[in-house]
Amino acid sequence: MGKQEVKTRSGERVAVVAGLRTPFARQSTEFSQVPAVDLGKMVVSEMLARTDVDPALIEQVVFGQVVQMPEAPNIAREIVLGTGMDINTDAYSVTRACATSFQAAVNVTESIMAGTIDVGIAGGADSSSVLPIGVSKKLAANLLALSKTKTMGQKQKILKTLSVKDLMPVPPAVAEYSTGLSMGQTAEQMAKTHGITREAQDALAHRSHSLASQAWKEGKIKDEVMTAFPAPYKKYLAEDNNIRHDSTVEGYAKLRPAFDRKYGSVTAANATPLTDGGAAVMLMREGKAKELGLEVLGYIRGYAFSAIGVETDMLMGPTYATSQVLKNTGLELSDLTLIEMHEAFAAQVLANVKMFASDEFAQKNLGRDKAIGEIDMDKFNVLGSSIAYGHPFAATGARMMTQTLRELKRRGGGLALNTACAAGGLGAAMILEVE
Repeated sequence: MGKQEVKTRSGERVAVVAGLRTPFARQSTEFSQVPAVDLGKMVVSEMLARTDVDPALIEQVVFGQVVQMPEAPNIAREIVLGTGMDINTDAYSVTRACATSFQAAVNVTESIMAGTIDVGIAGGADSSSVLPIGVSKKLAANLLALSKTKTMGQKQKILKTLSVKDLMPVPPAVAEYSTGLSMGQTAEQMAKTHGITREAQDALAHRSHSLASQAWKEGKIKDEVMTAFPAPYKKYLAEDNNIRHDSTVEGYAKLRPAFDRKYGSVTAANATPLTDGGAAVMLMREGKAKELGLEVLGYIRGYAFSAIGVETDMLMGPTYATSQVLKNTGLELSDLTLIEMHEAFAAQVLANVKMFASDEFAQKNLGRDKAIGEIDMDKFNVLGSSIAYGHPFAATGARMMTQTLRELKRRGGGLALNTACAAGGLGAAMILEVE
């Protein structure tokens, strides 16, 4: 038995009673004019309608958004105000990069465990299409200075100092603030350090697309994805539009490396694309779910977060977080029925899979006598993962939770691991249970 018990003081578990997401859309496609706030409102509103839960019962909303919009810094509160919930509903926003909605779910879970709420909603939404385009530091400083001038001469003097370069828009940074390295560069480093070949990366990407395509065709995904009617309301989107339904291994070999043109192996095809979308889960005290007559998807059994250095192997968070969550819950890798690891890059996934099975890595870095264990690939990312579905940063965790719980239920129950890397050397791991 581990040291972590996800229960209230009276011994009730935290139940997941609903999970839903928008279709995930590649950047600048169907959701090109839809801000993350609207994606969040869209999915929460639909989830409330589908569960037939009185919005007044929702006591807390914790939501996340990685690419922040200055005009709406608290996406959670905007969702409350835009979906018919009681205006007195507590709402706050969180960010843990690509593990944001795991963090949101844990925060709501801990509120339920503490007895401060019975019902809460957690999730995340991000848009890679509607972005906060900034201005250069010099232009920003000069615009501020202009506001303080009184004469035309003073204004002209300030404006003359600006060059054409100063007037160019500044897109959001894609590099780590502390190192200047992009996630793709880190994935390249991990591929080289851990001997992950281009062929292995392409094979994993092909597997992800093939399994996701099969899952959609077999009807396994459609009930957890809403049909979206985005502005300007001329088209609808009912399925993820990134999945390659005609994926072939040979097709991946044609792409050039994206981050190290000469010696690299990470390409646009063996990495997850920039994506727009939102996802949410509804969490309840177990007794409250029974009182309302709701079907329970599953339960939160345990969770852990990790933080490591950002100079090398920054995306190894799943290995560290998984080691901790297994320790917390007293479980072994062999106890798990399913595992989903977020696919930021095929190189990152394969490096983590390799370190799961490494005694040397476990002894040196995890404080374990032996490896976490060798992953049974028949249990791993069985419906595909982020390379195929896409990755709206803050929404991925909630997507994984819902998808995993529903697949566990189809298989007759059991335990599952969800785990993800995140920018800043962060990692997340969650154990889910279905009876």
